[in-house]
Amino acid sequence: AKAALVTSGTATLETALFGVPQAVCYKANPISYQIAKRLIKIKYISLVNLIMDRLIVREFIQHDMNAGNLQKELHRLLHSEDYAGEMKRNYTALTNLLAADGQASQRAATAIITLARQRR
Repeated sequence: AKAALVTSGTATLETALFGVPQAVCYKANPISYQIAKRLIKIKYISLVNLIMDRLIVREFIQHDMNAGNLQKELHRLLHSEDYAGEMKRNYTALTNLLAADGQASQRAATAIITLARQRR
């Protein structure tokens, strides 16, 4: 694919590892979202952004996930070589980070546990 609109979860990481520029889309039940927002304090929802600890892929959550925002972002992903290229360069850094010593699964598990402990 040249670009993708992806729901949050492992699909965002898979999309990045395939080198496809993406935007993350997530809309939950309003009550569930408000509860989660109060209980879980994280900067990002996408695994790509969480692992890199910075914004790599745009996240459109709840009210930000609307047709106008998605259309603009998809247009940018498809028609701005600079924008898509920067995202792909960040994907390379992500891949290198995950594959640094062949212990990607262990590092990912450690990062998740560390984040979970910080959020208690």
